[in-house]
Amino acid sequence: MSLPTYSLVTRTQVANAALKDGRVQPKTFTPNFVEVDPLIAAFRRMVRGHEFDITEMAITTYMAAKAYGKKFTAIPVFIVRAFHHGAILINRNAGVTRPTDLAGRKVGVSRGYTVTTGVWARGIMQDEYGLDLSKVTWVLSGDEHVEEYKAPGNVVPIEAGKKMEDMLISGELAAAIGVSVDHPNVAPLVPDAAEAGFAALKATGHYPINHLIVIKDELIDANPGLATDVFNAFAEAKQLYVNDLKAGKVELKGDARMHQRVMDITGGDPMPYGLPANEKNIMDLIQHAKVQKILSGNEKLEDLFAKETLGLSG
Repeated sequence: MSLPTYSLVTRTQVANAALKDGRVQPKTFTPNFVEVDPLIAAFRRMVRGHEFDITEMAITTYMAAKAYGKKFTAIPVFIVRAFHHGAILINRNAGVTRPTDLAGRKVGVSRGYTVTTGVWARGIMQDEYGLDLSKVTWVLSGDEHVEEYKAPGNVVPIEAGKKMEDMLISGELAAAIGVSVDHPNVAPLVPDAAEAGFAALKATGHYPINHLIVIKDELIDANPGLATDVFNAFAEAKQLYVNDLKAGKVELKGDARMHQRVMDITGGDPMPYGLPANEKNIMDLIQHAKVQKILSGNEKLEDLFAKETLGLSG
């Protein structure tokens, strides 16, 4: 009997390369890899149209979508992680020397308020540096993937015809999150941001999750074992990469360089999948999203992830 074919969107990266090039094969279906560029367009298409069978998605987009009853469910495959201390840029002439100086100011946010990088970056400014997020006016350059979501009153859209990068350079914005600007007027808010991220990992276990994998509910309901199979396929592909990383067979650049540092600090898997190893970071994110008025804060892990995957590790 031939296996069913399911559409699967995931950007090629170190942890899934063995799945995408065929070295790892799921047991219950044949993946039809769909390439979407930019990947964030796939998030929107899934949230608004349930367009794919299985797809990579930003974790706060997923949580917001779940809160509004979207018909897909995550598995605990955390395929993208990143530290976000360096995501916050300031205008050098805006009188900002520490995050608390942003109180009463306008700060840009690339795309929507629920974008995962923005949620983590705001959480860092609150938890590590004491910024009262409610005292900042957050200026968005785009809209939300989840159309039903309504942002709090201190979140406003960018003025028509303006560009966030230009507003940061001119000082109209004191700072911005998630933008790329090469200009003498612009600098990172957190000095030596990469090391600040690793220091937070060492001190508190802070290791932000950015993306996970979601599956249409109708497929999970109709195919017991599918969620486990998808989890196992991604976990097997990731393990091949981690084995190569440990053996010194991976060029240490980009994500691989970060994963090596994480492995050096923790002594363990730099990309653990499953809830047992990630519960703290997920609950931290939920708390940030509650403070930022994105989620209720009452979300339970067992409601966010496919039931058959709750005890899996990989």
